[in-house]
Amino acid sequence: MPSIDRVLVVGATGRTGQHVVAAATARGLTAVALARSASRARKALPPGTEIVVGDLTAPDTLTAAVRDIDAVIFVHGSDDDARPESFERIDYGGVSNVLRALGERRPRIVLQTTIFVTRRDQSFNDGGHALDWKRRSERLVRLSGAPYTIVRPGWLDAGEGGAHLRIEQGDTGEDGVSREALGGLLVEALLDDAAIGKTFEVFSGPGWATKDFTALFAKAQPDLSGALDAVKDTANLPLDAEPARVREDLAHLRTH
Repeated sequence: MPSIDRVLVVGATGRTGQHVVAAATARGLTAVALARSASRARKALPPGTEIVVGDLTAPDTLTAAVRDIDAVIFVHGSDDDARPESFERIDYGGVSNVLRALGERRPRIVLQTTIFVTRRDQSFNDGGHALDWKRRSERLVRLSGAPYTIVRPGWLDAGEGGAHLRIEQGDTGEDGVSREALGGLLVEALLDDAAIGKTFEVFSGPGWATKDFTALFAKAQPDLSGALDAVKDTANLPLDAEPARVREDLAHLRTH
């Protein structure tokens, strides 16, 4: 794989994103924070963090932001936007717009979504269908042609805490995960080829802090080539019933 230096962190000013920036910097990477407001980002991020201004919902603002990056870590979300359409505009639309801004380039991608993403009857899917839109963003990344890892964290900063990580697949479990430990894992997934092409849930708990990430990632099965969903996912989101925008986005990726 090509070497990685400049990493665009989408959602860098959020509570998990700040841990990603810190972990990337600790690994000797250049974290490039995407933000709508440079002044607000400077207040949230360590001095010296590189900031590029762009809006995930405005594709024209993203072209310059992605120009010189080697990889992307998505930790964004619409948590602060209560409008039902925000999940489509931000959680899904942000991924779609960044992929289009990249053009023919396919840098390494790590996408954070969530547990429950395939459990369509879960209450989080009421109203704006938040889980469905996050799952659709996963499908975009799988079909993008980029080397990717998709991480579905448990409840953030909930449970027993700790830095001992475990992964599962099939989206059937439920537990907490430390944001700090998660931020480190997302960066390690970017750097470790054992994580490529895999989708998994991650949880953390007490015990020795996880250090051997290659061994951790090796426990996960890879997704099937060309598949929309992860290797052990329930097939309950049929493509022929999807919104026209989603079908068009997927068709575009298949031909580019």
